Amino acid sequence: MTAQRIVVFVAMVLAAFVIGFASYAVPRWRGGPSTHAVAAARPTPPPQPGRKIKARLFYINDDGTRLTTLEREVPYAETAVDQAREIVAAQIFPVAEPLVSAIPPGTTLRALFLTDRGDAFVDLSKDIVDAHPGGSINELLTIYTIVNALTANMPAIHSVQVLVNGKEVETIAGHVDVRRPLEKNLALVQ
Repeated sequence: MTAQRIVVFVAMVLAAFVIGFASYAVPRWRGGPSTHAVAAARPTPPPQPGRKIKARLFYINDDGTRLTTLEREVPYAETAVDQAREIVAAQIFPVAEPLVSAIPPGTTLRALFLTDRGDAFVDLSKDIVDAHPGGSINELLTIYTIVNALTANMPAIHSVQVLVNGKEVETIAGHVDVRRPLEKNLALVQ
């Protein structure tokens, strides 16, 4: 068994364990003083002229413990890296209620790189760490929102590593190791 498969297996076991105990956790994405859900006042992006593709984007479900998908149109791009940027930009764009984004408010895409092996490196602003509500479930949902958005929509991308301000980080909120590219995990999707 390769090291990458072991990491994926451990991540899946951890995700199943965390989700199993989700009923004991209080999701902090909705309501209360610690909420970081994006307010409804921010509109969805205005439609842009030109060619579009349909992309599966990921948002927090009603009970705050899993992801749900929504198909949206995103601008078409000629190159794989530009298409990946369009998908991530659509995923991190603030949403209106009833949708709740797992991406902390203010998070921006700084850069995105693709390797010939199918690894994507997504460089996000420090807001992904600074504005994150914390908790293992919330961190899993944040990370796999980005990972799944790219791997579910772009077959050439097999794994995604999240960078913060151009640097590799150990974790976003202290629970999930993001020092290596992670593969798609649809076990978190309802």
